[in-house]
Amino acid sequence: MPERGCTIFSLMVLSVLEVGLGASSISLGVVGIVGIRSARKLQLGDASSIWSGVCFLICGLCGMLCAKKRSGLIMIMFSACCICGLISGILNFQFVRVVAKRPDALRPLHLAIMVLACLGIAVSILFTWLTCRLASSEQQRMYLERELSLHHSHEMSDKEFADRSERAASITQMSLNGKSSPPL
Repeated sequence: MPERGCTIFSLMVLSVLEVGLGASSISLGVVGIVGIRSARKLQLGDASSIWSGVCFLICGLCGMLCAKKRSGLIMIMFSACCICGLISGILNFQFVRVVAKRPDALRPLHLAIMVLACLGIAVSILFTWLTCRLASSEQQRMYLERELSLHHSHEMSDKEFADRSERAASITQMSLNGKSSPPL
């Protein structure tokens, strides 16, 4: 399955990107709070980029874990993190958009925060799509593995049945010849 390897590689690359976006968003949020504290009192939405960055960071780390271990529970946890990252990115964008309308706003900083939020949202959407592809691939792999296992067990039971039938026929032949039958 070459496409499965491509999906895992894409997931790992996007996870590293998401971790970088999360760290950048956190650092810009801290810079924004430090710059705002000197000018005015903190208000609602000033720290939204920090929370969004934390969600992106956790989402990226879960993506790395999902690329390494592809169990059902980890994929479900990763999907939940993707949804949280998506929601936090949207809320961050909306809060920063409102804050940027203030007269004392740091426009270049807010623009950078909104760009990071948009990139985080896009990566979260791609994560969701890749997770669905990876889950489908894993389901198909497990199905084929189970089918192979069942086929192998049927072959073994058929072989055992043939061996027992052969032994029973030889025992019957020996008893007809007048010889004593050997123990099983």
